[in-house]
Amino acid sequence: QVQLRESGGGSVQAGGTLRLSCVATGEAIDNYCMGWFRQAPGKEREGVAYVDRDGSSRYVDSVEGRFTLSKDNAKSTLTLQMISLKSEDSAIYYCAALRWFGLGIPCPRDREDFHYWGQGAQVTVSS
Repeated sequence: QVQLRESGGGSVQAGGTLRLSCVATGEAIDNYCMGWFRQAPGKEREGVAYVDRDGSSRYVDSVEGRFTLSKDNAKSTLTLQMISLKSEDSAIYYCAALRWFGLGIPCPRDREDFHYWGQGAQVTVSS
């Protein structure tokens, strides 16, 4: 099974930029759906961005155009580049993975579908 570990994040002013990285160990990520979720205090964990096995990336509306997801299978790394950050982006960000056999079939989007999780990385955006 795969183990995930996030790095990056931190504190920035609104409008700033941050980058999150997730390194996977234990197994190659070629056969995994992967995504970033976030959880703000008092709120449920929500999906932010996803990448399918074929490399197609999808984003929720609130981050479309501001967040960019990239997956490097050779380095077993998932990266989330975040620009034009807003205070409402403040949360703990989690990397997640799901082993997926459906090449060409879009990955699930619900957090309940993802089996593997990192420990989380804090992102704080001050206005």
